[in-house]
Amino acid sequence: MDTATLEDIAQRMLANGKGLLAIDESTPTCGKRFADYGIENSEDNRRDYRALLLSAPGLGENISGAILYDETLRMKMADGMPFPQMMNDNGILPGIKVDTGAKDLAGHPGEKVTEGLDGLRERLAEYHAMGARFAKWRAVITIGDGIPSRACYRANAHALARYAALCQEAAIVPVVEPEVLLDGDHTIDRCYEVTEETLTRLFAELRDQNVHLPGLILKSSMVLPGKNAARQADVGEVAAATLRCLYASVPAAVPGIAFLSGGQSNEDATAHLDAMNKQDAGAAPWRLTFSYARALQQPALDTWRGDNANTGPAQQALLHRARCNRAAAQGEYDPSQERQVA
Repeated sequence: MDTATLEDIAQRMLANGKGLLAIDESTPTCGKRFADYGIENSEDNRRDYRALLLSAPGLGENISGAILYDETLRMKMADGMPFPQMMNDNGILPGIKVDTGAKDLAGHPGEKVTEGLDGLRERLAEYHAMGARFAKWRAVITIGDGIPSRACYRANAHALARYAALCQEAAIVPVVEPEVLLDGDHTIDRCYEVTEETLTRLFAELRDQNVHLPGLILKSSMVLPGKNAARQADVGEVAAATLRCLYASVPAAVPGIAFLSGGQSNEDATAHLDAMNKQDAGAAPWRLTFSYARALQQPALDTWRGDNANTGPAQQALLHRARCNRAAAQGEYDPSQERQVA
């Protein structure tokens, strides 16, 4: 394991308040998003949309890396330039989603375990040769009546840790993503309990698998009440609960935490990240940034709508969200910035 290289990549991913752009939707998921706009789910349209995002002028000033789907990593621009080369030229590290999805956990109704370990060593070697320098694996934890179970915690933590070890063996920085889902009517206190248990078990497994913590990034959900909860928490309460949970469960050796938006609105995801950085004021041992999908992409897709004549305005919509979130990662966001669309 080349720990120096892993640490260098991780630091580049976290530099100067930059965050990650997640565009790793599978072909069917991309199709569902396109369907809302009447866009055909063709390879050409997927290429045009993802090229629009990744080639936005100046994106690398706010985004350090982008998480891609297998198809996207293999794509080329209209002039024949491979996407990874174009991204590197724009100052954006190529990343790759490597799990094969969350499947039903046998014997545990309502719970999932993420699969994809079979053949992963060989796939990682190929992805590294193609230019990928970090990877992502997402586990999902559902809060419900009597769940999550110990089996769900353990199965997902173990898979994440084995994935992370294989990544580091291949000189690829693992982004470990244990997402506690927003679905449900649970309280913020219940979300805190489940998130702390999820992270505590994850880091115990990472240690058992000899994963080098300074060479990984944690992609965590925030501590939020369920979207159907009778009482919703304000921005400051979410920030305080999330920080308290992280201090209780994340080792100081981890260089950074890139939050997922997890179904929040664009502005809420930005405001919560900003509040954490304002409350913490740089005291935490890890950097707090973003790794958003919809909360970065949605305004661009709303503008593009499958018409390449809208590419320029769509890129400006993406850049606006990227700038707002970079400001939030530095504790410098103000809601008035939402009116300053370029």
